[in-house]
Amino acid sequence: MKISALAILLFLSAMMNAQVLKQEFVSSDVTNFWQAYDSIVNTTDSVKQISFINDLFISKASQGLIDIINVRGYTAEDYVEAIKLYPKFWTSVRYNTIRSSEVYPEITEDIRKLQLIYPSLKPSTIYFTIGIFRTGGTTMENRVLIGSELSLADKSTDPSELPEWRQPFYQLYNPKKDIALLCTHEYIHTQQQPGVDNLLCNALREGVAEFVSCLATGKPSNTPSFEFGRNNEEKVKAKFKQDLFISDKMYDWIWGENQNEFKERDLGYYIGYRICENYYNAAKDKQKAIKELIEIDFSNDKNVEQIIDDSKFFSKSIKKLNKEYEKSRPYITYIEQFKNGKKGVDPSITTITLHFSEPMDKDYRGFDYGPLGEDYVLGVQKVIGFSDDGKSFSYEIKLLPNKQYQTLVTNQFRNKNGIRLKPYLIELTTGDQ
Repeated sequence: MKISALAILLFLSAMMNAQVLKQEFVSSDVTNFWQAYDSIVNTTDSVKQISFINDLFISKASQGLIDIINVRGYTAEDYVEAIKLYPKFWTSVRYNTIRSSEVYPEITEDIRKLQLIYPSLKPSTIYFTIGIFRTGGTTMENRVLIGSELSLADKSTDPSELPEWRQPFYQLYNPKKDIALLCTHEYIHTQQQPGVDNLLCNALREGVAEFVSCLATGKPSNTPSFEFGRNNEEKVKAKFKQDLFISDKMYDWIWGENQNEFKERDLGYYIGYRICENYYNAAKDKQKAIKELIEIDFSNDKNVEQIIDDSKFFSKSIKKLNKEYEKSRPYITYIEQFKNGKKGVDPSITTITLHFSEPMDKDYRGFDYGPLGEDYVLGVQKVIGFSDDGKSFSYEIKLLPNKQYQTLVTNQFRNKNGIRLKPYLIELTTGDQ
């Protein structure tokens, strides 16, 4: 009989770790919510309804509910409105939420398995709370926060009254079935170092949590986009590389609602997962690889790049991909009315025309202050717009004599492929009238 490397690893880890974490759960918020709910639906007095949600639910909040309210910006008014708008939903999800303790044993067992492959695991309390559809699971410091209205739903839950943007979650997922995997995923986030707000780091951070949770539990990811990713990997990878260094592409890949061209939610999780999978498979010391993945320092570019490059998921290093991206970016070739940086510019000039290295997308533009700040900004008096070929952009200005000006032409300008302009600082000093 063949014994897998993971089985051996689990056995050895178990022998080394006699001290198993005792998992703590808190679900008092769920009980309190339904007490408030019953009072709210039995009156039409809006003042009383707000009082009930505050007195019976929010004022009794656990630390987990306090966190989730703060992180997602929930208000008493939000809760009362949701209760009144979606009666079928709340009725259908109630049974599962008040019996959250039924899923504790499976979660506890999966966390135990996680500790076996990651002996450095630190304890984290899991809070079952009720939110208003803004998170199924998130974390705050060493606390796992579960939005039970999302994560304890199943196929009997009725989402028909909910906004259209939210219904697909309940149609695509069977979240209660995968609640233990979700908790393990979020548990890993409590062990990780803080993320950095860019697409690559966020995809990798989520990928680590998804890969390691699946590895530890032996359960497949429940993210629907994984099947699409496996079947279309080269196409997905090519698009990810194209978007990698574009700041506002985050929600096309993670935490979005199917706004990308593939119409697949959370493909960034798939990219991050595959990077981790490759890294782990190539490692000789599997347990060390798990530790390295969980403990990535996302604030350290070298650490992040080393993990990704060693995974060989991309055919080129991150540095090379970045250089290629920078080389592909459009740029401003010249200003028609004066040489940039010039002193003694004629203050009677009323128009600036920027010329670009290639045709630009006419739907996007952006300006900002330069390093000297608002007092020196060269304001746009009136937009004239792009030339027919998209290779120049003109706008009207008003200059004062003997004054220094700065304006940053930002990367909100972009070419027709969505690649951002290299920011360009316009600088000039006017002469006498």
